[in-house]
Amino acid sequence: MDCGSCAVTLEKSIARLPGVERVEVNFATELMEILGQVDRRTLEARVAELGYSLVDDADAGAAEPDADLPELRGISGFVRFLWHDPITRFALLAGSALILMVPWMLLSADGSKIAFFISGMYLLVTLIAGFPVLRKGLRSVVYARRITIDLLMGIAVIGAMLIGATGEAVTVILLFTLGEALEKYSAERSRDSLRGLFQLQPSQATVLRGHAGPESEHYHRSVIPIEELAVGDRILVKPGERIPVDGTICAGVSTIDQSAITGESMPVRREIGDEVYGGTVNGEAVLQIIVTRSAENATIARIARLIEQAQLQRSPAERFIDRFARWYTPAVVLLTIAVVLIPTLGFGQPFLDTPDGTHGWLYRGLTLLIIACPCALVISIPVTVVSALTRLAQLGVLVKGGSQLDEINRIRVFAFDKTGTLTRGRPEVAAMKSMACEHPAAVAQCDECDDMLALAAAVESGSEHPLAHAVLSEASSRHVQDRYQPATGITAHAGKGVCGKTNGNRIAVGSQAMFSEKGHDDVELPPDVLTSGKQHSLMIVAREKNVLGYIEVEDQPREGSIAALKALREISPEIHTVMLTGDNTTVADGIAQRIGAIDDVRANLLPEQKLDAIREMEKQYGHVAMVGDGINDAPALAAARIGIAMGAGSAQAMETADVVLMQDDLSRLPTIVRISRRTRRVLKENIALSLGLKLAFLALAIPGIATLWMAVVADVGATLLVTLNGMRLLRDGGRTSITH
Repeated sequence: MDCGSCAVTLEKSIARLPGVERVEVNFATELMEILGQVDRRTLEARVAELGYSLVDDADAGAAEPDADLPELRGISGFVRFLWHDPITRFALLAGSALILMVPWMLLSADGSKIAFFISGMYLLVTLIAGFPVLRKGLRSVVYARRITIDLLMGIAVIGAMLIGATGEAVTVILLFTLGEALEKYSAERSRDSLRGLFQLQPSQATVLRGHAGPESEHYHRSVIPIEELAVGDRILVKPGERIPVDGTICAGVSTIDQSAITGESMPVRREIGDEVYGGTVNGEAVLQIIVTRSAENATIARIARLIEQAQLQRSPAERFIDRFARWYTPAVVLLTIAVVLIPTLGFGQPFLDTPDGTHGWLYRGLTLLIIACPCALVISIPVTVVSALTRLAQLGVLVKGGSQLDEINRIRVFAFDKTGTLTRGRPEVAAMKSMACEHPAAVAQCDECDDMLALAAAVESGSEHPLAHAVLSEASSRHVQDRYQPATGITAHAGKGVCGKTNGNRIAVGSQAMFSEKGHDDVELPPDVLTSGKQHSLMIVAREKNVLGYIEVEDQPREGSIAALKALREISPEIHTVMLTGDNTTVADGIAQRIGAIDDVRANLLPEQKLDAIREMEKQYGHVAMVGDGINDAPALAAARIGIAMGAGSAQAMETADVVLMQDDLSRLPTIVRISRRTRRVLKENIALSLGLKLAFLALAIPGIATLWMAVVADVGATLLVTLNGMRLLRDGGRTSITH
């Protein structure tokens, strides 16, 4: 398909088949999604009638390029692309032959014979080059009930031949053919950039089969398709090779180029125990990796599916063009008829060209028909949106569709979760104090404090909460993590704490809010505890009804958070930033002060209260984005206009959010906003340029100043300009990113 109109024609035609309930054809990925019951052979026949063909596997059709398609880079790539297609190849040869005949015609003595020969050549070239165009237009009328650009051009060429303007007719059809080739080339360039993301995952992997002995390892190597890899397999990756699937390094230390996944410009060091992603490039050393996800569930495969789904979601501009095209093209035909008939029948104006060279109204109507072709308008929107989405994906940002990209431009409030989003999400124990300890609250060796820490670790041993990790890490560093058996009968209090039974006693670890709840309110909190934790998260440890002491935990702001929020403030003063956290007000305010550029802090929020806060801000501002880790913040992410999730490889983040920051920090957030705003500007520029040129040449066509070939040159030129303008977004990068 060479433009969005082709996709609409296919949709309209397939929708008329019996049993089809809904059909969507995506121009960018060349995918067709059908809901309903329809025979495969009937479907293939209808698609063939429209001049297209189906690939056996739709998913492969998006991911695999045409094996015969030439390299699309540079001018030489464009020429090879033109030569690759038989129709454009003929147009090039015919155009070249006609140009070479001009000197012969000028130097020939017998002008009448040459003129007859030239006219015959014009007619032959017009018929051969024009037949596919007219046939495509007629098929659209018959099977999709649509009047398309091809039909308009076919009518214009036939009209030009009938009035004797054979030279202009052949010029029109050759230029139109080259213009169509340009649109197809632009579409393929966009798809080519998209395919680069789909093809990052290698097709094969070197698997190690055998066993590891006490003194040596006995493995034999075999190369297998990645689809045959199973979780737990051991694979070998040599220097310079792409890692085939997600896994954990079990042997070797190397640097990994993760730019394809996270957009990071510099390779990162990875060693035994570290996770690596499929599609990334191994650096200088041989690695052995244990497979943790199958090929179809690998991060790069999920990214490819998300990009595919993103292309299926039309942006508001694309939906506008679809609605616009429903009445625009038929209206052009009616306008052309009126332009021809009203002056000739109503005012006695000449129907055909006059001897003095003045163009008749039929000629002017045909010129209007060509000028009105919305080629530039139709191609510019999807090329621009696909270019922006593809560029963001290259930078490690997944936006799930054109509508979401457009909505980002409207966001007035960015709400941030604190832990794991604005901060590192890896809290550390800053201080602790047992009620039986005589030392000041500090992280120092103390038998009473160690025993309290060991009890807390026994209760937190099964938790995945960041605060639990801080307790377990500190217990491990003090070698007390195994002093008590892991607690049983664990009961979690969302956002407040956890309790369980170990060593015959009920142990509770939580915030002050938990100890005010029914069932825990019989625990009396000493004044020392109530005045602690002013700058840190406070975890109170109680055994039965007695408070054993408290543990203070702190988290550090991410380096990228400070730069990102300042950059957001620089983009627009209308953008407001809000922190939503379950932590206490003092801790939240402290983090906000260290980060800066935060307008509002809302603390002590449970997950459902974060959801209420998002709804409240939606009513006040209308357009709110929630930025979180994609797991605890899932309700708020889903409720906001735009949910932005942190974390490469997080399945929950990818499924819940509208945008995923694969680099797992906020440094790309200003980039998203800038590219969204720039995309909107480019779309407006393209629409204005397309319609402006149409109106300008319309003003020239009515008085008879514009010619047929001038109209085609204007149409092709506008298509070239808007396409190149849209594809500039593929190179948008360096100045829109934050470095730290």
